[in-house]
Amino acid sequence: MQTLEKPLDKNLEDSLIIAGRKFRSRLMTGTGKYRNFDEMRQSIDASGCEIVTVAVRRVQTQAPGHEGLAEAIDWNKIWMLPNTAGCQTAEDAIRVARLGREMAKLLGQEDNNFVKLEVIPDAKYLLPDPIGTLEAAEQLVKEGFAVLPYINADPLLAKRLEEVGCATVMPLGSPIGSGQGIRNAANIQIIIENAKVPVVVDAGIGTPSEAAQAMEFGADALLINTAIAQAANPAAMARAMGLAAEAGRLAYQAGRIPVKAYASASSPLTGRIND
Repeated sequence: MQTLEKPLDKNLEDSLIIAGRKFRSRLMTGTGKYRNFDEMRQSIDASGCEIVTVAVRRVQTQAPGHEGLAEAIDWNKIWMLPNTAGCQTAEDAIRVARLGREMAKLLGQEDNNFVKLEVIPDAKYLLPDPIGTLEAAEQLVKEGFAVLPYINADPLLAKRLEEVGCATVMPLGSPIGSGQGIRNAANIQIIIENAKVPVVVDAGIGTPSEAAQAMEFGADALLINTAIAQAANPAAMARAMGLAAEAGRLAYQAGRIPVKAYASASSPLTGRIND
């Protein structure tokens, strides 16, 4: 991902900080739905991301398409974000999170306590269970995990998860893999306005313009998988998403002009030929 060699303002230089760990990129990617490992590796590289999420249960069971996945990525360069995908209850998610921490250690990340918490009993729409998510988050925080919970765009739940000690909140833009874009803009903006932890918009983003829009709202980061993995050219889309995240962040920092109900000339009205 391209970066500005000479930022316009030193105050525009910033890093994403999650649980005390610093990252340059504000785009996280996934490992699911790629046609093969080569496309996955090329996409991760092209995106410029530093955090990649891995479904613990699918790696542990060597599910189709996941055989050898953990070994397919250079974990010396990429920070693993184990996730509890496939878990339908809080108890199941807690158990899988523990397995994920051990998996990260076995792959050389001894100090990795990150977990993307997913509790999803709904098989049709894949919407997260707010009660199960909160229950699992409370326990995992007690066990020293840096919990990144995947949630509906619910401002009250986001605040409650922050209060119990989650490292981020991750509201969905729209259902997982749907490509519907940001369907919950108002609630996401409320979450961003009130959060004191990073807000990561996760799920539903289909295009770079939607990625930029989320960052322009003031989101701290994005997690994008399907839109990259299922693109006709995943590596090209990954690069586009990385650039969009960067552009959206820079635009947010720069500060957009106010929206007006009337026109405002960009050229001065004085000094005209007839004056």
